[in-house]
Amino acid sequence: MRRMTLADFQKMKDEGRPIAMVTAYDYASALIAEQAGVPAILVGDSLGMVMQGQDTTLPVRVEDMIYHARMVMRGSRKALVVVDLPFLSYATEQDAVDAARRVMQEGGGQALKLEGGREIAPIVRRLTAMGVPVMGHLGLTPQAQHQIGLRAQAKEVQAARKLLDDARALEEAGAFGIVLEVIPADLAALVSKEVRIPTIGIGAGAGCDGQVQVWHDVLGLFEGKSPRHAHRFAEIGAQMVGALSHYVKQVEEGSFPTKAQSVSMAPDILAALTAE
Repeated sequence: MRRMTLADFQKMKDEGRPIAMVTAYDYASALIAEQAGVPAILVGDSLGMVMQGQDTTLPVRVEDMIYHARMVMRGSRKALVVVDLPFLSYATEQDAVDAARRVMQEGGGQALKLEGGREIAPIVRRLTAMGVPVMGHLGLTPQAQHQIGLRAQAKEVQAARKLLDDARALEEAGAFGIVLEVIPADLAALVSKEVRIPTIGIGAGAGCDGQVQVWHDVLGLFEGKSPRHAHRFAEIGAQMVGALSHYVKQVEEGSFPTKAQSVSMAPDILAALTAE
């Protein structure tokens, strides 16, 4: 059994094989992703919302990423595991080095993901020069949501040109891949042709080299309308509610547990206890 490497990741693009990536946040989700043959896992700071119940990714700390990365690494044996660096943990090059050291040494992930373009290229260059694999993230960058909003990005000429320039800058700085989030599909396809490294889309159309989706969206774990870029491949949440409701009902009516879920005692031992 061999874990996927950056060379394998690049080879998938070079050979035209689409890359399926999914977020995972704990041992169980990583184990299931492993069994499903998912080649790449992202331990995303989206855990702030889907695991912690926060409104944004901003409260997520380096310690949180380490904690969840550890669990994912225990459940994963073959996938390439990428871990987000959280909000402001890479504000300076030294901050980035310190955060990268902790996340990779204590969390165990193989690579890190940073949001931003040309402005963070020096940080990407510094990290990659020190042996840290870095994935970029352009378009809708949730850590900047108070500045840019949670809406489609790079729809106008100037913004689209900047995004293309940012992608080139990240590649030049040594990034091994780029997530493109909620940008026009035509632009994402153009970026994917312009850069040699793999692009991973989320709400960026089919022209990317791969796709990433949030675990809870893919499995339909939450009620309500899913984001436009998501697709619910199952309704596991509804099944879980149904199963738990069934469990509650059986406990309340006394039909669970049965003898099949119980341990028996030898009659002579029971008799000795009751005779005391």
